[in-house]
Amino acid sequence: MSEGTGAGATLWMPEQISSGAVEADFAWNVVLWVATVLFALVMGAMIYLVWRYRRRPGHGPASAAEAPDHSGKVELLWTAAPTLIVIVLFFVGFRGFLGLSVAPAEAAEINVTAERWLWTFSYPEGMTSVNELRVPVGKPVKLVMSSKDVIHSFFVPELRVKRDVLPGRYTTVWFEPTKTGEWDLLCTEYCGTGHSAMLAKLVVQEPKAYDEWLQSGGQEEGVPAAEQGKRLFSKMACNTCHTIDGAASTGPTLKGLFGHEVKLANGERVEADENYLRESITNPAGKVVQGYQPVMPVFKGLLNQAQLDALIAYVKSLSGEGGEGGKKGEGQ
Repeated sequence: MSEGTGAGATLWMPEQISSGAVEADFAWNVVLWVATVLFALVMGAMIYLVWRYRRRPGHGPASAAEAPDHSGKVELLWTAAPTLIVIVLFFVGFRGFLGLSVAPAEAAEINVTAERWLWTFSYPEGMTSVNELRVPVGKPVKLVMSSKDVIHSFFVPELRVKRDVLPGRYTTVWFEPTKTGEWDLLCTEYCGTGHSAMLAKLVVQEPKAYDEWLQSGGQEEGVPAAEQGKRLFSKMACNTCHTIDGAASTGPTLKGLFGHEVKLANGERVEADENYLRESITNPAGKVVQGYQPVMPVFKGLLNQAQLDALIAYVKSLSGEGGEGGKKGEGQ
C-alpha cells in the first residue's frame, strides 16, 4: 500500500494500521500546531515591530540614554511560556514512548534477527520466516530484536513503529494491528552496500488465516517447487547478491550453474549438484567460489526442508531445458 491512502492518512503521514498510530499522530499534531502558532506569532510580531519602529526623521529617542530599558515582565513571560510549552510537549511524547515500550501481558512474542541484508522472524510455534513478518489482526504483538552484525533499524511507517536493532543486546517494541493487508518493512540505519535492498513485508491476516499459515509451514499448495523457489529467492533478497542473467554482482551468478564445474577459492573444483547447492545455502563459507568473499548469510535453521528443495529446484531450472543456460566455471 502506498503512503497517503487509507484511514488516518494525512498530508504528512501515511495511513494508520495500529492502535498506537492514533496516539503517535496526536503527539505529532500537537507539536506541529504549537510550532505553527509560535512561528506565526514570532514572525508576525517581528514584522510588525520592524515596521512600527523603523527609523524615521523626528521619531525615536534623541540619544541612547533616552532609549527605553528592558522589561522584567516581558523577560519573565518569554522565559516562563516556552518552559511550560516544553513541559507539556515532554509529557505528550513520554506518554506515547511508554505506551510503545511496555507491551501488554497477553502479547505474542516474535523474535526478530537482523543481518546484512535480511530479516528473520521466529514464531513461538516454531515457524521461521525470512523477510516476511506475519501477524494476526486485532492482537498485540511484541518483537524481541537483535542483530548478528551491525546496527539496523526496524521501521514500518504505517504502524508508527521504529526501533534500532543492535548487535549484542535485545531491543523490544510492540504494536496491535487494526487492519489486514501488506506493507513495506524497512531498515532505516545504513548498514552497508545492500542497505537499500534490505526490505521485508509486514502481512497482517485474519486470525484464522494466520493460524493456517503457521500450520502449513509457509508453503503454498498446488504451486510448483521451482515457482515457490523463485518467490523465496526474491523474498529472501537473494537477488541482492546473485543475478540470474550472468551479470557480475557481490556473489556469483546463478545462470547456468547447476550441473557445471565450479572453481573454489582453495583451487579445488567441484560439480554444482544438489548437495553443493544445499551446502551453499546452509553453510556458504564451506565452499567459497574463487574471486568472491564469504559474505553470504548462513541460512541453516532458517529454512525448512521444503523451502530448501524449492530453492534448489529454482536454481536447477535456470540451467535446465528452457532455462537460460550458462557457461562452465560460474558458480554459487
